[in-house]
Amino acid sequence: MTATSRHVVLRRHPTGRLSPDDFELVERPFAPLAAGQFRTRNRFLSLDAGFRQWMNAGSSDNYLAEMPLGEPVQSIVLGEVIESRHADWPEGRWVLARTAWESHSVTDGSDLATPVEPLPGVPLEEHLGALGPAGMTAYFGLFAVGRLVPGDRVLVSAAAGGVGSLVGQLARIAGCRPVGIAGGERKCRFLVEQLGYAAAVDHRAHGDLAAAIAAACPEGVDLYFDNVGGRVLDAALANLREGARVVLCGMVSQYEGEAAPIHRLWQLVTKRAEARGFMFSDFLPQFAEAAERLGRWVQEGRLSTPFHVTEGLENAPRAFCEMLAGANLGKAIVRL
Repeated sequence: MTATSRHVVLRRHPTGRLSPDDFELVERPFAPLAAGQFRTRNRFLSLDAGFRQWMNAGSSDNYLAEMPLGEPVQSIVLGEVIESRHADWPEGRWVLARTAWESHSVTDGSDLATPVEPLPGVPLEEHLGALGPAGMTAYFGLFAVGRLVPGDRVLVSAAAGGVGSLVGQLARIAGCRPVGIAGGERKCRFLVEQLGYAAAVDHRAHGDLAAAIAAACPEGVDLYFDNVGGRVLDAALANLREGARVVLCGMVSQYEGEAAPIHRLWQLVTKRAEARGFMFSDFLPQFAEAAERLGRWVQEGRLSTPFHVTEGLENAPRAFCEMLAGANLGKAIVRL
């Protein structure tokens, strides 16, 4: 019997709000491995809002191009090597790589492939959270891009999401005061009661969001970690302290529609502030050093990822749509 794998493919390029009907589950026979390739049996898929941008027709930049129709949806995946024609990737090794929503992947290890060494007492899925792309994004965004220093007043948008939930914890570990922005009372309670944020701002509850941020950050903001863009970014700019840093990590508010205009860019001038965008892969040579620190904090119980787990590859499209709608708390993953 021919071995097969299952894949979630992009059935059509979405217009506006994403729907599970934009995807299709297909089954395909294993393709033979070429020299230098290896095959993984995937255990977890990461659901990351930024991949929504590359599902649009005509989407193209210097990071990822438009996802082709009929092909598996790109994703960060954690899997185990089950067949190999690559000397550096023997059978039995765990690997984190950018492949796709699929039960099995074939790769040559060139696309962000990183060997994973399970840590004693640490759940395997943590390598998609604090020890994986989410953790690396939070870590380098804060310490390398944002140049975080003890005592900073830190503001984080989408603070209950996969990256934001880690940013607040890391800021607290570094001796800073984190304030989170999230949508809804449930998420705001989660930020304060579960993640250790000093305060939370419900962006859905305030017509004047800038004033609500000012009330939660009475001394202003030294570092703003932005995952949202639009009106939330605009409101945060009104509260910058002199010399503030704005870390541009994501723009979830515009992935499925037009972005709200930014009116307060003048604040960057008057506050002698700076804004810088980044991708976690910019810091690939420094991953080992970061992983050592993050791993130690996880093992010490000072850092952990709140996971929102969906079971089954076939449910990945629904889970992704729900994540974009803000339904989950923490890092969204699919367990195969």
